[in-house]
Amino acid sequence: MQENKKELQVAAIQNGTVIDHIPSERLFSVVSILKLAEMPNNITIGFNLESKKIGKKGIVKIADKYFEEEELNKISLVAPHAHINIIKDYKIIEKKSINMPHELVGIVKCNNPKCITNNEPMKTRFTLIDEEQGILKCHYCEKEQNKEDVVIL
Repeated sequence: MQENKKELQVAAIQNGTVIDHIPSERLFSVVSILKLAEMPNNITIGFNLESKKIGKKGIVKIADKYFEEEELNKISLVAPHAHINIIKDYKIIEKKSINMPHELVGIVKCNNPKCITNNEPMKTRFTLIDEEQGILKCHYCEKEQNKEDVVIL
């Protein structure tokens, strides 16, 4: 008797967080933003995996780690359609979508070389003024920039 099982492309985790549907070209930006290289947890990264929704995708599985929503929202700049799955005992107990926060503090560098944040030791602060277009506005110099053009700190 043959079972009709679909094999997983990346091994399952018992407990932790799965970030799925990351565009492949943005996967390592997500790894950097969440500082995964600094974590002692078991981390599995899948790159250029087949996806019916986006063609090629990336996936990150972090064992025994549950992120605060604020941490996960940081990746909305690079992977706005990623999905978060919370795993307990090998089962998905919660699914979340990524949301871009209204205010970004200490996440994005201001493109204005004259901005005080580029000349003094202080955190940057941006407000999302147009979610659809991805327009951010610096709190200090009021320069607007598109999220596609930002440098993530």
